[in-house]
Amino acid sequence: MTTEWDKYQELVKEQMSKHFTEPYIKHSMEPKNVGDMENANTYISVLGSCGDSMELWLKVKENRIIDAAFMTDGCGATIACGSILTEMAKNKTLGEALAISAKTLIEALGGLPEGHTHCAGLASLTLKKAVLEYMNMKKEPWKKVYTESEKRHNPIRVDETEEL
Repeated sequence: MTTEWDKYQELVKEQMSKHFTEPYIKHSMEPKNVGDMENANTYISVLGSCGDSMELWLKVKENRIIDAAFMTDGCGATIACGSILTEMAKNKTLGEALAISAKTLIEALGGLPEGHTHCAGLASLTLKKAVLEYMNMKKEPWKKVYTESEKRHNPIRVDETEEL
């Protein structure tokens, strides 16, 4: 049985398909890997210059990302970038993950709305910061207890345009 809500969602998707790519619509309306993650090896919170923030959790085993999750308070483009980022990061080595750029994310989504390329920069930089955080914590694991709470309340501020 089709509900009014289902009809509305189909109408929205139909209208969006006139302006956006299918991957963008899919990842912005039905994002993957949303929410915090228990037992993550690393966590980072980054605040972009536009005011959007992105949080990222990674599970790493033998220097390979085995799982990733994100949260954002950003727009549809930021949601799409976070979703595709987590999908692309899974099963990558840490070095391969560091190579995921804003351009890579934009290409995977088939483009972003005009004026929203910085969202890909925010996502890419968040991943880079998370990988670096993981590497630093491996060197000094005792710091994890002291820094995790602080990161939630004081996100790292970045200029994501440096990534583009």
